[in-house]
Amino acid sequence: MLGFPKASDGMRVGVLGGSFDPPHAGHVHITRQALRRFGLDRVWWLVSPGNPLKVNGPAPMERRLAACREIMQHPKVEVTDIEVQLGTRFTADTIKKLQDIYPNVNFVWLMGADNLASVHKWDRWEWIFENVPIGVTSRPGEYLKAAGSKAARKYASDRMPASGAKLLPFQKPPAWCLLDGPVVDISSTEIRENGDWAK
Repeated sequence: MLGFPKASDGMRVGVLGGSFDPPHAGHVHITRQALRRFGLDRVWWLVSPGNPLKVNGPAPMERRLAACREIMQHPKVEVTDIEVQLGTRFTADTIKKLQDIYPNVNFVWLMGADNLASVHKWDRWEWIFENVPIGVTSRPGEYLKAAGSKAARKYASDRMPASGAKLLPFQKPPAWCLLDGPVVDISSTEIRENGDWAK
């Protein structure tokens, strides 16, 4: 167990949840992009026990945590197993507990554009949009699909322009922002399928 991250009142914290099976340069890229463009003080990587939408379980937690710590070395980024400690399985539950524990922290839930395209399949996805600002980072070939997704259409009036991204942590939800810009064309699925991350 890694313990709970420290955060002071008023801090702007981006939360990037995922199985990180394995972590890769794309995760690092979107984290650095989020720190800079959303004006975040910290980003927490939430290495999840498993993804409810995936049939096969991920590699062991300790291996994924170690790989995350090795690839993501940045003074403003913390790798955590907080979902294990909270006992949460769904994003909505995790967000609610984080907000209860850190009531004066300005959280931003971070996701790639590929997640925005499918977020309507998540448990209580509308609750997520209506309870935490959401920062969406670019993914290869996913920008247009994300921009036209069910979630993007439903919350179209709550979308912030990328030019105002640094204001996102202070917005009352629903509020979301889809960044554009350079991307890293790599995915965890591709790495596993190439046999470079054998379980």
